[in-house]
Amino acid sequence: MTLPPTNRILVVAGHYGSGKTEFCVSLAVALAKSEPHAPLALVDLDIVNPYFRSREVENELNALGVNVYASMYKGEIAAEIPALGAEVRAPLENADTRVIIDCGGNDAGALVLRQFGKYLTPESATLACVVNFNRFETRTVADAVAHVHSIETATKLPASYIINNTHLLRETTADTILRGHELAVETATSLDTKMFCTTYPVEIANADELSAIADSLFPVGMYLRKSWHDK
Repeated sequence: MTLPPTNRILVVAGHYGSGKTEFCVSLAVALAKSEPHAPLALVDLDIVNPYFRSREVENELNALGVNVYASMYKGEIAAEIPALGAEVRAPLENADTRVIIDCGGNDAGALVLRQFGKYLTPESATLACVVNFNRFETRTVADAVAHVHSIETATKLPASYIINNTHLLRETTADTILRGHELAVETATSLDTKMFCTTYPVEIANADELSAIADSLFPVGMYLRKSWHDK
């Protein structure tokens, strides 16, 4: 698919367990490969009770030319400490750098963005919300709409896009994704916003079975979910 237009800074928010971080990493990998010489940064602001952390694959992203900014503490022993380094502001201040922000889960996690408000105006930043309709908190369109509104309130940004990341881990099927796509489109319509994409896990789902929504599909990897998590 051709990715829709965004501002230089793309803020990606979503409920805990929505698959937001996996999407951010997959997007960074895709952009790095398609535009290898363009400055790109992934800012990990998912510091409030994170499920997975994009900073866990910092070495792999660095190898592709993606700079990762996150906690002021290095190393797994301090991974849960919600403290950001001053360097996080560097890519936000560099007008030549494209930035993906992996925002904290739900509205509480999104509050972390408040300290960067001067960089995240509607003119400079685009907000995209990830929804997994197999998560209890966003199991219906009404729930998803309420969730997006809470993110908008916390970030002070209007949601421009919905990202359908409906899955059941390794039990994901084409029907899982198609159902999620239908609900995501309904959610976007209710919010008077647009679809960014519908994701599919390339290791599990068969893209040929999703031909009906081929123009919307974006492949995601399983960079953060080690095999033992699924057993």
